[in-house]
Amino acid sequence: MRISRLVDQMSGSEIIKIGNAVSEQIRQGATICNLTIGDFDTALFPIPEGLRDGVTAAYQAGQTNYPPASGIADLRQAAADFLQTRLGLSYSASDEFLVAGGSRPLIYAAYLALVDPGDRVVYPVPSWNNNHYCHLSGAEQVAVATQPEHAFMPTAAELAPHLAGATLLALCSPLNPTGTVFTKEVLEEICDLVLAENQRRGPDEKPLYILYDQIYWLLTFGETQHFDPVSLRPALRDYVVYIDGISKCFAATGVRVGYSFGPKLVIDKMKSLLGHIGAWAPKAEQVATAAFLPQTEAVDDYLVGLKHGLQASLDAFYHGLKDLRAQGYAVDAIAPAGAIYLTAKIDVLGRTTPTGEVLATTREITSYLLTEAKLAIVPFSAFGAAATEPWFRLSVGAESLDSIQAALPRLQAALDKLT
Repeated sequence: MRISRLVDQMSGSEIIKIGNAVSEQIRQGATICNLTIGDFDTALFPIPEGLRDGVTAAYQAGQTNYPPASGIADLRQAAADFLQTRLGLSYSASDEFLVAGGSRPLIYAAYLALVDPGDRVVYPVPSWNNNHYCHLSGAEQVAVATQPEHAFMPTAAELAPHLAGATLLALCSPLNPTGTVFTKEVLEEICDLVLAENQRRGPDEKPLYILYDQIYWLLTFGETQHFDPVSLRPALRDYVVYIDGISKCFAATGVRVGYSFGPKLVIDKMKSLLGHIGAWAPKAEQVATAAFLPQTEAVDDYLVGLKHGLQASLDAFYHGLKDLRAQGYAVDAIAPAGAIYLTAKIDVLGRTTPTGEVLATTREITSYLLTEAKLAIVPFSAFGAAATEPWFRLSVGAESLDSIQAALPRLQAALDKLT
């Protein structure tokens, strides 16, 4: 049978493959500390009570018909007000906001609205899914390697050689998969590069746009601050498309309410694309989100509790790895700053397992730890990095603190068995 070149050349998700292996272990009776999926255990992290009750009430009120293609007006206004109050970003709810069923269709629509086949898209690695969106849009991928000494966030110096002639710079902060964030100074330097590049271009040239994914921006820890391009450089307003929503900040991944905001021209075209695809957020969920976002005290109280639980789990594994490192183990971690992820280094490449297998790639390390330590993690190779870079994403939203603490001795025991 013949199928399209697009899907024939499309690669599957490595995270899903690891998830299937985890499911098989669980089916066989194993107890796994599963730190693979960027999701939440609803028993540990339920959605806000007000949001849950609002969804139920909206369904009971019969809010089950088609929503407007750009999202219901009340939600667009509530989101615009929310961002104005909390970030100082001023965008028109009527024509600069677009609601969809989570952030994924919005990212895809932004790619299709901005990128022609053959256009260059610049993005850092590791990062989530940009390689696949480039494939789907026919873009030329420019993957820029980042460094652990910069917490795997891209720097202006790393990006600068690749921006000439590019159409899109895809950025994310807090970053999936690293759980790290842009500092004000680094993001300012990157913004200045984009401004300078656009000033060099002629009136008939397509500008360089920034796709700024800030879906995790409300989940920062300690003294960490979130920064965004337009707040730092207002002159970028016509060139930045933001991705945002409630999926992560309210542990509401299955509620499927995301929103994008940016230049009217781009948002209009994204709306047209999604109108044909039909990737709307369900109307009842939109109604409930519109009612919940203005409840400042309820939102703040929920975020305090959510962040406290997430940080406790992140810190437990971070300090556990640091303790192992102090004992001489080839592991390390980067302090968590945001999102639900910990960046961990487990550098046992070249070591031999008790069965005689040499761990030549991070995929083999992942498989060994799943079998021997009952610990499921995702290598950075799933996010564009080389298979010989021993860095991993640990996602803590779907496991309890007790489960995470119990996994550390198993990890140590598994490392001890390597020669």
